[in-house]
Amino acid sequence: MRSLRYSINITLDGCVDHRAGIANETIHRHAIESFDRADALLFGRVIYGMMEEAWSGPAAPGARPEWMEPFARKIDTMKKYVVSSTLDRVDWNAELVRGDLRQAVERLKAEPGRGLVTGGVTLPLALAELGLIDEYEFVVHPRVAGHGPTLLAGLSKYVDLTLVSSREIGSGMVAMRYEPKRG
Repeated sequence: MRSLRYSINITLDGCVDHRAGIANETIHRHAIESFDRADALLFGRVIYGMMEEAWSGPAAPGARPEWMEPFARKIDTMKKYVVSSTLDRVDWNAELVRGDLRQAVERLKAEPGRGLVTGGVTLPLALAELGLIDEYEFVVHPRVAGHGPTLLAGLSKYVDLTLVSSREIGSGMVAMRYEPKRG
């Protein structure tokens, strides 16, 4: 059985806009370590589109810093599941996930493997509402953004968490892992 981890970069004031975080070698190295604990990614339509555009296939020489290349190679080769009712097809080592979200994700979690990782805003909110997230990883960046979107905005109920680990990963960033408190 695979666990489902929600991993998100967040500023000190709760902003999860991907443009608000600090993009450096430290955060990319941490993402690779996080992906190494999983065998597949679970994306919503928007995050899938953004990630595919940014990371599929090799980049033109000089298009991105050399320190981004290990992350690019890692995400490019990983299996991806894409939750979407509007996409007709997906590429980039991906498979569409359709139908009832709870049933589809429970089916993916029941498969053998190291785990699933999700990110973004909309899909994780739905997964949190359904109680399907087994671990929350918040990578806090030492920045105040002053705007949103904010972490899990619109959640209809509390999700009480237990801190599992906290680690400074460099550049003033702290990765905190939590598990939901059960019953």
